[in-house]
Amino acid sequence: MGFHEIRFPANLSFGSVGGPERRVEIVALANGFEERNSPWAHSRRHYDAGVGLRSLDDVAALIAFFEARGGQLHGFRWKDWADYKSCAPSRTVAFDDQVIGKGDGQVVAFQLSKLYRSGPASYRRPVAKPVAGSVRAGLGGVEKIAGVDFEVDWATGIVTFADAPLTDAQVTAGFEFDVPARFDTDRIAVSVSSFQAGDLPQVPVIEVRL
Repeated sequence: MGFHEIRFPANLSFGSVGGPERRVEIVALANGFEERNSPWAHSRRHYDAGVGLRSLDDVAALIAFFEARGGQLHGFRWKDWADYKSCAPSRTVAFDDQVIGKGDGQVVAFQLSKLYRSGPASYRRPVAKPVAGSVRAGLGGVEKIAGVDFEVDWATGIVTFADAPLTDAQVTAGFEFDVPARFDTDRIAVSVSSFQAGDLPQVPVIEVRL
């Protein structure tokens, strides 16, 4: 799958409707109980980019972006305004927001991830599209310097340290991130009168697996 390292215009994704989807298979047994199973290890997000359109200039920007991506052909970055930080939305990104690994004296590369916890249960989401320049990292509670102590692959979300973290040293990171996505339609239907009538086009966008 082709992927373009470009973000969908953030001003157009602002106000969009969307969120995570989980696939659960439910079998009702003869005794009234249920068996539930999920074939997905990770959730998948869906959005409607049409909700963010506010003017005909916005439509022109959307069409240009759609054409340049070849419709559904190429993926792109999408900013989920409801979930784009390693920390709470009201906080500032810090180097110790997320624990992304533990040192063993040999491994130098670690995948960025975000932990979602509620009660005794939790889910760790791999983050493959960090925002360039936003990643902060630390080892054993001490912040490290980007470009000196570590490097970030902005296309994969892998943080590589200059030296292997010591055994049992906690590897932490804070970051902003995008969702890898693509258009989930082969066409965009827009009417000039729709902005007077309040009838906005539907432009489905779906997260892609990398």
